[in-house]
Amino acid sequence: MQFAQVLKTEAEPHHNRITDAEAAALARTTVKLFSRWELSDAEARTLLGDMSSRTWSRWKTGQIGNVDRDLRARMAILMSIHKGIRHLLVEPSRGYSWVKKPNSVFDDASALDVMMRGEIVHLLAVREYLFAERNA
Repeated sequence: MQFAQVLKTEAEPHHNRITDAEAAALARTTVKLFSRWELSDAEARTLLGDMSSRTWSRWKTGQIGNVDRDLRARMAILMSIHKGIRHLLVEPSRGYSWVKKPNSVFDDASALDVMMRGEIVHLLAVREYLFAERNA
């Protein structure tokens, strides 16, 4: 029996990866966004996958360090959420406060309540809602 040669390929193309420099910039932007959303440190750390208090404290002073793949994905989703809000609510102050307002789509919970459940799927649920509203 003869087998065909299988070409070795990478699972993901390089152009879709977030570089270390991009991850650091994303982290700094995330800190600023959380400030605009008026999140507590505990809320911020939960949205970032239960980040340690020490690491979050360093981030707030601009000391980012290594950012793993899960954290990069979380921050990218959070930026997509921010973008979705900005498309729907052009006045920045309304957009920043929207995350804490009760929403009937989320059974009168806020988007933050949904995201605080802690898993990436909860961040994705909010992002998908915003994108669906944008495209409706």
